[in-house]
Amino acid sequence: MVSSIGRHTLALVHGLGDFAVFTARSFQAVLGSRRLLRRVVRAAFEQGVRCLPVILIVGMFTGLVLGLQGYYVLSRFGSESLLGALVSLSLVRELGPVLAALMLVGQAGSALAAELGIQRNSEQIAALDTMGVNSLGYLVTPRLLAALMIYPMQTALFVTIGLWGGSLSGSLLLGLQPGVYWSAVERAVGSEDVRECFIKAATFGLLTIALCCYHGFNSHRNRSASGARGVSASTTRAVVQSSILVLTADYVITSFLV
Repeated sequence: MVSSIGRHTLALVHGLGDFAVFTARSFQAVLGSRRLLRRVVRAAFEQGVRCLPVILIVGMFTGLVLGLQGYYVLSRFGSESLLGALVSLSLVRELGPVLAALMLVGQAGSALAAELGIQRNSEQIAALDTMGVNSLGYLVTPRLLAALMIYPMQTALFVTIGLWGGSLSGSLLLGLQPGVYWSAVERAVGSEDVRECFIKAATFGLLTIALCCYHGFNSHRNRSASGARGVSASTTRAVVQSSILVLTADYVITSFLV
């Protein structure tokens, strides 16, 4: 049992180190990349425009549910006027960055891991290396740079739509005055809350996209499966680990900023 724990611990440490080196080399490849802006724009389209519907839908229904549940909880204490503060702080500080990141991982991250895994199996990545092209700079670096911009933007959109969803629940369904709701939002949300929101969004974007790229790029290392099964296993592992990483990073960041 002790030897098994030691092997798993060493494997974990080795994996973390390999992931850190992979991410560092991807950012280092910025210096020698050509036509980087075009690839960053394409990556931003994949992570931004294509994921826009799911962000809008999930953000709206998150705000609607928060408005309903928050109103019924606050009504027990006669504090219905604080509904805007409850919805806004919940979205800005926690639910907005976390749920937006999970939605982006489920759509953009999974597609990215599968795409890189297929390129690895079809030897397209090996062909780039043979031609002297830095495969990390060509395939991974644009995705990381785009994530640092797109994740905060998508999170801001998620929070905005969620606030409107909470307003719809409070005003149309429960009879709360819109002015009372939005004045509570204005009083509750401060600059430090917005800063924390964007810090979390950028961190989640960097970690999740880097992890999805790592698993897809190294899908050929999967010993338990190869070919299509290897790509499927790498994609599943990327999504699961990215989701866990989002929640872990959320706790760590919150513990430092609160």
